[in-house]
Amino acid sequence: MFAAAVLLMAASAAAAATADKEYTVKSPDGVVIAVEETGNPAGQPIVFVHGLLGSRINWDKQTTDPGLQKFRLITYDLRGHGLSGKPDDAEAYQEGRRWADDLAAVLKESKAKNPVLVGWSLGGVVLSNYLAAHGDAGIGGLVYVDGVIELKPDLITPHPEVYAGLASQNLRTHLDTVRTFLALCFQTQPDQATFERLLSNAATASWVMTRTVPSIAVQAEEGLPKAKVPVLLIYGGKDNLVRPEASITRAKSLNGQIKSKIYDNSGHAPFLEEATRFNKDLTEFAVSAEGSK
Repeated sequence: MFAAAVLLMAASAAAAATADKEYTVKSPDGVVIAVEETGNPAGQPIVFVHGLLGSRINWDKQTTDPGLQKFRLITYDLRGHGLSGKPDDAEAYQEGRRWADDLAAVLKESKAKNPVLVGWSLGGVVLSNYLAAHGDAGIGGLVYVDGVIELKPDLITPHPEVYAGLASQNLRTHLDTVRTFLALCFQTQPDQATFERLLSNAATASWVMTRTVPSIAVQAEEGLPKAKVPVLLIYGGKDNLVRPEASITRAKSLNGQIKSKIYDNSGHAPFLEEATRFNKDLTEFAVSAEGSK
């Protein structure tokens, strides 16, 4: 009986260990992109695109949520972040099309059918640039989470000293500013262990990328009008990096079919700060998007 129980436990552990899938894809310009999958391999795909100084681990409260396990959850590290390639030339980051093509490569390799694309902050730029370059064919819907619609003063809260510090060549200045930037993402700060993990994660990002991203080409005017599939904007009402109301207004001026929600108690990261509500809204959106096909 004991041996049988041990074998059962071993089998369960093995199954759990193989439930996640990790692989890499190569973008057209040769950058290697690290991808991870969790959830139900046969489920409706949801592809998550993180923000500046993040990685796939930003989405841990989604990829470990029991209610989302019926979906095929695909996360990847943007170029210059996490375990993905980190080119040394600024051009590799300035051209928005390259970020869009990274996402296209992930979708092609994963063979995700009618996925919902979820983009946080800089991830919103990736979604808009993807739409501009590739359109919405084969996409089920898009969710912008405190997404950067355009890099314009009326949409972005100015923090000149922070962005100057992130671009600094001085190690102490750079690392101290990374901490400041990360803290600005939250109205309700995460627990210490989570913050330290996110901080360590942010410190691994490419310095060239970090200095270059403020000049990235954002093609919202070309991209958002191409979205005929459902688009939902979710913003934290207390976002200290992106201006929620102005961003929503600008996005809706480009596509009148866009829907929006504001989480009054969140800052720049409602998927972490109000994860239960966010996961519920994401589930409802994904099911609705799948039903509209």
